[in-house]
Amino acid sequence: MSATPQKNRASRRVLAAAAGLATVGALVAAMPAGAHDRGHGHGHGHGHGHKPRTVDVQLLSFNDLHGNLEPPAGSAGTVNKTHADGTVEAIPAGGVEYLATSLRKARKGNPYSVTAAGGDMVGASPLLSGLFHDEPTIEALNGLDLDVTAVGNHEFDEGATELARLQNGGCHPVEGCYEKGKKFKGADFPYLAANVTKEKTGKPLLKPYTVWKKNGVKIGFIGVTLEGTPDIVTANGVKGLKFHDEVETINKYAKELDRKGVKSIVALIHEGGAPASTSYNYDCDSPGAGDGISGPIVDIAKGITPKVDALVTGHTHQAYVCTVPDPSGKPRMVTSASSFGKLYTDTTLTYDRRTNDIVRTSVKSANHVVTRDQPKAPDMTRLIDRWNKLAAPIANKAQGWISADINGRGSTDPEKPLGNVIADAQLEGLAPADKGGAEVAFMNPGGIRADLVYKASGSEGDGVVTYGEAFTVQPFTNMMNVVDLTGAQLVSALQQQVSGPNEAAPKILQVSKGLTYTLDLTKSGADRVVADTIKLNGEAIDPARTYRVAMNEFLAGGGDGFPALGEGTNKLVGASDLDLFNAYLAAHSTATAPLAPPATDRITVIQ
Repeated sequence: MSATPQKNRASRRVLAAAAGLATVGALVAAMPAGAHDRGHGHGHGHGHGHKPRTVDVQLLSFNDLHGNLEPPAGSAGTVNKTHADGTVEAIPAGGVEYLATSLRKARKGNPYSVTAAGGDMVGASPLLSGLFHDEPTIEALNGLDLDVTAVGNHEFDEGATELARLQNGGCHPVEGCYEKGKKFKGADFPYLAANVTKEKTGKPLLKPYTVWKKNGVKIGFIGVTLEGTPDIVTANGVKGLKFHDEVETINKYAKELDRKGVKSIVALIHEGGAPASTSYNYDCDSPGAGDGISGPIVDIAKGITPKVDALVTGHTHQAYVCTVPDPSGKPRMVTSASSFGKLYTDTTLTYDRRTNDIVRTSVKSANHVVTRDQPKAPDMTRLIDRWNKLAAPIANKAQGWISADINGRGSTDPEKPLGNVIADAQLEGLAPADKGGAEVAFMNPGGIRADLVYKASGSEGDGVVTYGEAFTVQPFTNMMNVVDLTGAQLVSALQQQVSGPNEAAPKILQVSKGLTYTLDLTKSGADRVVADTIKLNGEAIDPARTYRVAMNEFLAGGGDGFPALGEGTNKLVGASDLDLFNAYLAAHSTATAPLAPPATDRITVIQ
């Protein structure tokens, strides 16, 4: 048995605040002091006072938990494994009850162990966490003995003030305290945001780095989120903040740490890559170092100073353990552990006491599945039960019925069945003249956070969609907008799916019924959207005509790389996306006539 978390907290590891770094404003006023020793053991000295020259430090890491305390349902809750014979197995994984067990097991026998995360611990969370502004997740992460995390873009969903509350504690300014006589304590690990500064003062929003110490071993952690965070978060979420280049920021603080005598450095980066295979055990160093991975993290890794010894990454929800050459041409470990707590990465950092640096050639790393056939951690079960009781009256209410899984997040196709349902719900709810007179609706694919799963998640019965399940699909509760756009702007918006910032990784909008076009992936850039095939209800789009277009407020602000959608005029604000989704489920399904997965025939794809 592992020690109880309470005992662990007092005896497990040391996390020291970066020396001499001034705290910045209210956001860091109540930061965890971080001077608590959390070591498992007493190092491996030889009894006669001589310490070995090197010591192995275990770095456990994960990313993109997104408040998934309970095991994620459907395909969102599986990890792919490729076997020697080429067959692919989908392994059910994730859930903090199992993640806690996995991490505690992994730490056993490792006197030097530190746990770090790559951002998006909260935000876009299922109802169990989202309903309570992610307090349950922060509480769970405290129980998991997380030592440090970078901020991700989703940490900014509710703005800098709310992020400060998650760090420092205190009850929600509007909803107050959720449990009688209990005040939210905040995170007892630091959130790092090295590349986020306040516009007014130019000062860092949160700590840029922290130093983990144990028995003379010192490892610096620098945390950054992607520079493009303002493009993928609502304007309110990033108001008054500036986001800087990841490479320049990390190099600047690596130099500062080096000057302070901290030679061992790990970068926590909320930006990622795309491995050539979705299997977690894929070798992305085949045929050569880093050959099997593409995406933004590759260029970032190639630009980060060799002073940094390993990169823990995230954001793309992929699983990889790769070595990408640093600027001096030497391979350096770059890892990501999928999402939702389905994997964790175990990295061995061999620390040389004479140089105070990591022996880079001996760094080893592997991803491990958080399987569901191991015992649940009782403290996490108690935490989930406690918050579920509070959420139950809202979460368990039936909203509608489905006849089979309707895939959203779990679909890899450009047009997703659940995307069609959501876009149709938005069109139907906003088509009446007094609701906006919408003729077409667009939904951003990243806003669909889960699948609708036929199998019951609790006692509601198979095929029943509960409020909690609907919330998990659309947890942002974005307000809907209906705006005027010209046909020319509509065409531009569709072309922006595959050009500009979205060229390398297309973002295919989910469209309501009646809108059809051809997506030719053999072409490049904007030409992939074949302009003369775009039709609405069988008629070609007229560039000069004005159309009423429904979309959530994030897209209406030009988010996700769609500036054309931000040009809308004559805006009418409607109900929330979740309210329209639930209204559609209620109107189109009954227990005896459930909603079937819709056809995906709106976008013709040529590959």
